[in-house]
Amino acid sequence: MPDYTLYAYYRSSCSARLRIILNLKNISYDQITVNLLKGEQLSPEHKALNPSASVPLLISNRAPDAGFKIGQSVAALEYLEEVHPLVPALPPTSDAKGRATVRALCQVIAADVQPVTNLRIMRRVRALGGDAEEWNRDLMGDGLAAYEAVAKDSAGKYSLGDDVTMADASLMPALWNAQRYGVDLSQFPTISKIFDNLSAHPAVQKAHYFVQPDCPEELRKE
Repeated sequence: MPDYTLYAYYRSSCSARLRIILNLKNISYDQITVNLLKGEQLSPEHKALNPSASVPLLISNRAPDAGFKIGQSVAALEYLEEVHPLVPALPPTSDAKGRATVRALCQVIAADVQPVTNLRIMRRVRALGGDAEEWNRDLMGDGLAAYEAVAKDSAGKYSLGDDVTMADASLMPALWNAQRYGVDLSQFPTISKIFDNLSAHPAVQKAHYFVQPDCPEELRKE
């Protein structure tokens, strides 16, 4: 049995964060699709597992935590870091500033960008007569500008030096979304460099939206 079961959707950026870190740490996991476009996240069965009615949901299959559920991606990232520290996704505990920088960058994406650009909000914007795509472009651009301002002082190959961290796992799916909605990434030179380096990383490639088992055939990358 794999170490974890991940309830996810191929184009969920929060799900992709977990896939990147699971891949980076070489942790085995199975994926169970929750189709957000069909509203499967709102089913009584899924809400019984994750009261937030969202993905991802990470369930441990490992003793002594077998059956333990985490329904928020950043909490799941922290848990994986504590339980599987061999390939770190945070700097050592002695580097308090580095750890704080990674966490701050994670929150720029997880708190400031993703919640206001997700499917639920886009549907609400359209219902109110707004342009959801323009909404996304503007808010993603604002969030990425904040990320750029912080990361320009901490980045090497990646967001903090030359090792992939939870910040990169949060950033990369946000960049895939930004590309989808036409955000010009060239205005963010630090982020663009990080994007290029992450795009070549096997853990990120394996987590890409378009190679997931539930990705529609017309979008699939070989």
